[in-house]
Amino acid sequence: MDWYETLFEMIDLRSFSNLWFWIALAVVWSTASHYVLGVPFDLVLRARRNGGQAQADLEDLVRINVNRLLYIAQVSGLWVAGFVFFGLTVLLLLGFFYGLEFAQALFLLAFPLTLVGALSLSTARLIQFEDQGGDHLHKRLSRHRIYTQIIGMISIFVTAIWGMFQNASLGPLGG
Repeated sequence: MDWYETLFEMIDLRSFSNLWFWIALAVVWSTASHYVLGVPFDLVLRARRNGGQAQADLEDLVRINVNRLLYIAQVSGLWVAGFVFFGLTVLLLLGFFYGLEFAQALFLLAFPLTLVGALSLSTARLIQFEDQGGDHLHKRLSRHRIYTQIIGMISIFVTAIWGMFQNASLGPLGG
């Protein structure tokens, strides 16, 4: 077997039958649920358990990330939203209208992440508006993480069902 055949076997664009896609899906949702507004969730747990310096670090990091996220949304939010929805529309059309499996996989990965992005923006606005720390901040970040995990579970379920449908309809060798 030639090296390029081996390479193209590793980088197969049939995503739903490729192990790398499923590994990437797991890593994306694991990372998305671990970093709540850019703050590692273990810091939230440590601040809740120990208080003191860990709580001060948590509040500083949340303040920095909330201000950063809201500044980006205020300055270039419409442009970012336009590009994101353009990209999602292109992936949706290429994937589900033209039948490109790679675009389907990217859409099923990117669309739920835009929901998490919108949730992050909403949570950031609530945190800035309420301007509270301590237990209230812990609850707000925990609630955000739970919502992110729910979106992730639904996304993984829908992607798995769609992937099984694609693999069953195309057969083991791609049709």
